[in-house]
Amino acid sequence: MTERERQRQFEAQLQEHRGIVLKVASLYARGADDRNDLAQEIYLQLWRSFERYDPARAKFSTWLYRVALNVAISQLRRSSDAWASRLEPLQTHHLETIGDTSEHEPDERLGALYAFIGRLDAINRALILLYLEDRSYAEMAEILGISETHVATKISRIKQKLRGQMTGVATIGA
Repeated sequence: MTERERQRQFEAQLQEHRGIVLKVASLYARGADDRNDLAQEIYLQLWRSFERYDPARAKFSTWLYRVALNVAISQLRRSSDAWASRLEPLQTHHLETIGDTSEHEPDERLGALYAFIGRLDAINRALILLYLEDRSYAEMAEILGISETHVATKISRIKQKLRGQMTGVATIGA
């Protein structure tokens, strides 16, 4: 395959799955500039590692998730103080808006959900992203390099933690 054919194949695959990069960048960065920077870093790392992508071993979307999440988590770890300070802290009003469909726009609820998820550590955030994308436990395990059992356990614990926090908020508002 020529370099030009390889580039066309990469661009076609990336265009089809570009939403994955944007979702990962949105979940791990706050503000348009930070999201754009992270997305560009993800695109760069995808291109650099594309020649090692083997379609016989993984679907393109699975490989893309793995690279994107690794870049985002690595970036978060490298500059945890700087990145953590850009995350919006969870506030009571965020929790009150989740599940309340009466007065809030869907974008507000989605923003509150992202803020809520943003409080999770990097790996749990990745798991929730994949869970919300309806990825199978097998695919989550492959993307994150952990066992399916570990995925199931972590998802269960995250759900329990989120339920407990949501129940606490409902009690506070009562």
